[in-house]
Amino acid sequence: MSVQDLSRRSLLRAGVSTAAVAGSAGLLAGCALGDDKSSDNSGNKGTVSEKNPLGVKEDAALEVVVFNGGFGEDYAKAHEAMYKENFPKAEIKHEAVVEISKTLQPRFVDGTPPDVIDNSGAGQIDNGGLVSQNALAELSPLLDAPSLDITGKKVRETLLPGAIETGTFDGKTYILNYAYTVYGLWHSTKLFTDKGWSVPKTWDDHIALCKNIKAAGIAPWTYPGKHPRYMSWPVISTAIKLAGPEVAMAIDNLEPNAWTSDAMKTAADAWYQIVKDKYILDGSAGLDHIQSETEWAKGKVAFVSCGSWLENEIKAVTPAGFNMAVTPTPSLGSGDKLPFEAIRGTAGEPFIVPAKAKNELGGLEYLRTMLSMKGAKDFTGKVSSLTIVSGSADGVQLPPGLTSCVDVLKASGSNGFNWIYNIYYRKLERNLVDAACGEFFGGRSTPAEFLAACQKGADSIASDTTIKKYKRS
Repeated sequence: MSVQDLSRRSLLRAGVSTAAVAGSAGLLAGCALGDDKSSDNSGNKGTVSEKNPLGVKEDAALEVVVFNGGFGEDYAKAHEAMYKENFPKAEIKHEAVVEISKTLQPRFVDGTPPDVIDNSGAGQIDNGGLVSQNALAELSPLLDAPSLDITGKKVRETLLPGAIETGTFDGKTYILNYAYTVYGLWHSTKLFTDKGWSVPKTWDDHIALCKNIKAAGIAPWTYPGKHPRYMSWPVISTAIKLAGPEVAMAIDNLEPNAWTSDAMKTAADAWYQIVKDKYILDGSAGLDHIQSETEWAKGKVAFVSCGSWLENEIKAVTPAGFNMAVTPTPSLGSGDKLPFEAIRGTAGEPFIVPAKAKNELGGLEYLRTMLSMKGAKDFTGKVSSLTIVSGSADGVQLPPGLTSCVDVLKASGSNGFNWIYNIYYRKLERNLVDAACGEFFGGRSTPAEFLAACQKGADSIASDTTIKKYKRS
């Protein structure tokens, strides 16, 4: 959870102590990086060839650090083994850690970062801060290299739509978001079948169903009250489906009144109905994401808003036969610019190659290995998550939730959408919009007050000269 408004210089003056690093949740002290954008990697360059298009030195050591979270580390060990097949002389050092920032920020400061990092989790280093401080290698050489095992295509040509966009800042790509996440409304197909309920496609049908669900003694909705931003996702999605992707563009670009547009007002008014009609599980405001999802898995709740990591995240408490599935947000009406099937899909799980990595080319080659069809299929099979490699889920045995994700993505087709303000300005979503959602879905603010609070947060970011701004086009 980055806190971008902390002074990078004050953090450095504090000595980048463990306490300071942990408290800032990984904000990189920019001026600690020195003046050089990269280290001298001339000693770790090999011969460019058809089999080695990036020119990796065959015996150069490679250091990989991954976040030890929901995906574990076995997938990374498998990718490292694939890398080793092509570079058998390379010694690979592997480490899986929970607190990425606490572990690696001091190494960024002293110029000795690993070669490739899965910069994920609550304790990640702020990716926007890394980009603004020129701490990351640009990934064009990787994206323009030929695919490792998809004949006749560059790496960039093998990826799903929008995969590169989430890691691109001012036209340059610095972050590889590897896992492809589908966001929507989740339900148990078993529960719906047992009760004779149908997935609602319109807002009126959704509210009518909520009434029936509540009458059956089940709460229609819950949400993680400790992370209420989860509920901002269906609100924004509803507005985008109503008025088109320009809604997201305006929010991403910190445009004045982006959050208080007519589309956002209409969407917030609609979602306020589940608050005022008490369609939310009592006590949701005090739950974290695991607790709220567990209540849902127990059959006490019909709907949750989440991304496709949900299935793997709560597999330990999900009963057999639950059969979770995702569905798009309901359409407000026939006037919506996007069809009901349009769904939010985006790349996540950020992998980076530091600009001062000792074996930068090896880091890029490791990512090329991950983006091979073999590497992507192995990842999906091990962790039950889609990747950004197109077609990598084909032929892989998938659990029910992930199968539904594949189905909705196919149905959505070219109508998929996304927003990236949360990548550009993590504080805006993780702190400011999060707080506004807590008030709104907790019943303590009106739709107008909710949107005004979000806009105030966006305006505060826009006017803060210490935060680098990015333009999405």
